[in-house]
Amino acid sequence: MTEDKTAIRNAATVIVLRDRGTAPRILMGQRGARAAFMPNKFVFPGGAVDPADGQVPLLGDIPQPCHARLEDDAEPGLQHALAAAAIRELWEETGLILGQPGQWPGTPGQDWLRFAAEGFVPDPRALRFVFRALTPPGRPRRFDARFFLVDAAHVQGDLDDFTHATDELAHLQWIPLDRARAFDLPFITEVVLAEIAARLHEDAPPPSVPFFKNNDEASLFKRLYGHEQPDHA
Repeated sequence: MTEDKTAIRNAATVIVLRDRGTAPRILMGQRGARAAFMPNKFVFPGGAVDPADGQVPLLGDIPQPCHARLEDDAEPGLQHALAAAAIRELWEETGLILGQPGQWPGTPGQDWLRFAAEGFVPDPRALRFVFRALTPPGRPRRFDARFFLVDAAHVQGDLDDFTHATDELAHLQWIPLDRARAFDLPFITEVVLAEIAARLHEDAPPPSVPFFKNNDEASLFKRLYGHEQPDHA
């Protein structure tokens, strides 16, 4: 049985923000020219949730109200897997670690062996859920992507050392936030950048999370408040 390439996959994307109080920069890289999804575009680190992500040991949970908002208009119980996917993709694509020193309980899965060998356990407590976007129909890949913002102060090690990164993204670099639109960006990335710029000096979770929802019927722009509050509040 072949995989349905247009099936919607849950995904996590990480926006690492550096020097937010002085000269804010964000970490981005360029996708390959032969990539099936967004070739040549500059993007944030991220990718699809793997089946094993839900079993990865984490030091705590994504904070509220982000935790609740991740369940709005979604299947329940995805928070753990989304957090693990965000940290794993950041590690794989940039070599940067979002975690705390510690020993893994048991043997890490294949995707986490190098991460664990560095002496860290993944820690999602600094992640802030700030945006969600569903890839429109008709694209070669479709993702229900959750965007997480994290301050670079929570990343371990040398922020300019990308030697542990895989080759998924080229030209990894810290781009000044006010110059990012000069790069070849996907449309949704430009929208997310505007949201980040508007909340540049706020470390707390935003009052609500924008959700750009593209389905077979229509394109909707919603806001997620968390299931403990009415969606129209």
